[in-house]
Amino acid sequence: MEFASYLAGERWSDHPACTHGTLAHLARMVNDLTSEAGRARLTPLIPSVIGLTSDDPLLDVMLAVRAASAALPIAAEERQWSLAVGVHVAMIVLAERDDELADESWELAEAALRAAPAADAWAIRFMKKVGPGRPGMTVRQCRDIVTGAVDGIARACGVDPDERLVALLTAAVSDTARLVGTTRDEADVRVGADVPVTV
Repeated sequence: MEFASYLAGERWSDHPACTHGTLAHLARMVNDLTSEAGRARLTPLIPSVIGLTSDDPLLDVMLAVRAASAALPIAAEERQWSLAVGVHVAMIVLAERDDELADESWELAEAALRAAPAADAWAIRFMKKVGPGRPGMTVRQCRDIVTGAVDGIARACGVDPDERLVALLTAAVSDTARLVGTTRDEADVRVGADVPVTV
């Protein structure tokens, strides 16, 4: 993220304004928990995060789901429980949106829970016991899910964490680019609609 800030012409920082905050958080986590060899594989992603920003709260939820879905099948049991609860809350938020990206993220969340049925069952019991929380998800909640997911992947036994972490960040960059591109397309259509047409 520091090199991204440099390439974007910003002040040297690992929290550059040119990249969405939750995506930057994920990138920092992956960088910190990847080996030296794995870190070299992150270099080609640096230019691709520049300009990936959005005010749409859906992006934070999508990134949390992406990270949790990568970790749920392989993380330690206790980590799976908290991730499964987070995924269930995210699915409630996603169900309120009526667009393709939210639908895809919901399907990813559902598949992740199917891959960890014991954690899914635990999360359902837990949520029934504690009752409904506040509606929606905060940015902090989404980033906590990302933190737990990346840490869960890095500590998982019997897997190549570098491979999974690089794949996670690559997918998250792609997700963000799609949402940012969709948002830009919609803004262009709105601006175009406001321009008077003369013949």
